[in-house]
Amino acid sequence: MDTRAFKRSLHHSERYNRRGFGLGDEVAGSLEQAYQSDLIAQLRSHGHLLVEGRLTVRLAEAFGFCWGVERAVAMAYETRRHYPSERLWITNEIIHNPSVNAHLREMNVQFIPVEEGVKDFSEVASGDVVILPAFGATVQEMQLLNERGCHIVDTTCPWVSKVWNTVEKHKKHAFTSIIHGKVKHEETLATSSFAGTYLVVLDLNEAQMVSDYILASAAGGSPSDQQREAFMARFAAACSPGFDPDRDLDRVGVANQTTMLKSETEEIGRMFERTMLQRFGPTELNEHFLAFNTICDATQERQDAIFALVDEPLDLMVVIGGYNSSNTTHLQEIAVSRGILSFHIDTPECIGPGNRINHKPLGSELESVEGFLPEGPIRVGITSGASTPDRVVEDVIQRLIALSTN
Repeated sequence: MDTRAFKRSLHHSERYNRRGFGLGDEVAGSLEQAYQSDLIAQLRSHGHLLVEGRLTVRLAEAFGFCWGVERAVAMAYETRRHYPSERLWITNEIIHNPSVNAHLREMNVQFIPVEEGVKDFSEVASGDVVILPAFGATVQEMQLLNERGCHIVDTTCPWVSKVWNTVEKHKKHAFTSIIHGKVKHEETLATSSFAGTYLVVLDLNEAQMVSDYILASAAGGSPSDQQREAFMARFAAACSPGFDPDRDLDRVGVANQTTMLKSETEEIGRMFERTMLQRFGPTELNEHFLAFNTICDATQERQDAIFALVDEPLDLMVVIGGYNSSNTTHLQEIAVSRGILSFHIDTPECIGPGNRINHKPLGSELESVEGFLPEGPIRVGITSGASTPDRVVEDVIQRLIALSTN
């Protein structure tokens, strides 16, 4: 599929909207009531510090809603106002935050069901209005909705669109896109649909496996049959159809899921640059390696802020955000890497009743911890993912205050 031609035709359609409806003033009150917080505004203006009795709260310098999320949520509210009686869908969540999605359900917005990772569009009909979420949708989904005669409201974050443009440049110049991301994440699925030949790597270990395979071809050699079988077994579900590592790793470009850990994305880029330099030499490097900066500013700011926060003396960290939120998970990962007792929760209701917290340890299932706030003075660091409203952060702080004063 010529994705560029399809995007051009879609963008000129009267049934496609990516700019909103000019109803910002009309929905501003609803957004403020649902998501903003006077307490958080006060903390921002007072050094991100709160002391209440024996409790000291240190709030990260950058946290919570990013510009792209604010834009997507506002567009969803505008869409409901613009289409008051039409059937309205989202594919599948506007952002990865349960409280925001719950508000939209209360506005009679329906969510495309997903079974075993596959979205079911069978109930969507011509004339329905479908919102594409902040992390985007695949080309195939857009094409299906367009052919079905739906009105499409596209809230895709411009930073995500920037990555799509990058992999399309890779495709144009016959480079394989190495995408640092989670293979089943909606954003990575969307990005790979815009790519030509692609391979998704989750982390440095997988990137190293790809690098080793490329270098096995150096000096006239070739990977062994065992190496090829192991490679294809590892990446069978993470590559484009017909992917051939012996053919398709000759020219590579690097891109990323915008919510991945910044430092890891940068190291993966440097790894592949070194690999192609070693494989082909400095004079041929530009013929075999392309890199563009596709790290989201907001993701970078929130990760930088928690790196600064974990340098403060803390007894524990609370990370707030959806459990399926990649950027929130990486904030948790940073805290854990520094050896700080850390709790990832998705809603304020995870705290209580009593001195109990229901949380998701990194890489594990949900668990409940009794007595998570110790006796005596307690220093708590707090951050939240880019999809978490200030109101949710306030509610978490209020619950911590109530527990510490009981």
